[in-house]
Amino acid sequence: MNPDLSWVLNDVLQVRGARHAILVSADGLLLEHSSAIGRDDAETVAAAMSSMQSLSRAVAPFIGSGTTGRWRQTLLEYEDGWIFLIAAGSGAYLAAAASADVDMESMSFRMQQQVGALGKAMTSPPRQNAGSDI
Repeated sequence: MNPDLSWVLNDVLQVRGARHAILVSADGLLLEHSSAIGRDDAETVAAAMSSMQSLSRAVAPFIGSGTTGRWRQTLLEYEDGWIFLIAAGSGAYLAAAASADVDMESMSFRMQQQVGALGKAMTSPPRQNAGSDI
């Protein structure tokens, strides 16, 4: 059963200037995409975002902090906008595209909020009674 995760993307897209959002597995598979981007395009972007997070983690020592640092977010700037990429739990990433005039702080904050909500939604507590009468 694949849960409907569109609510995560829909909320991210409420930020003025947000265009598209996708949820990606660590191995590059598309888990969910917003309606404004076609599935084929979303799958291509999902594979690229998986590679981007891997690359971002690999260059973490370049920040020169004396440690490898922990990757939190990747921002890509283009002439017409931004791409935001953040971890969305174990083995998943949330990526969003936005216009050049997006409030970057609002976008990052909204994405972090949704990742927190997603983590809670995807975590189920251990069952107290597994169906046995013992």
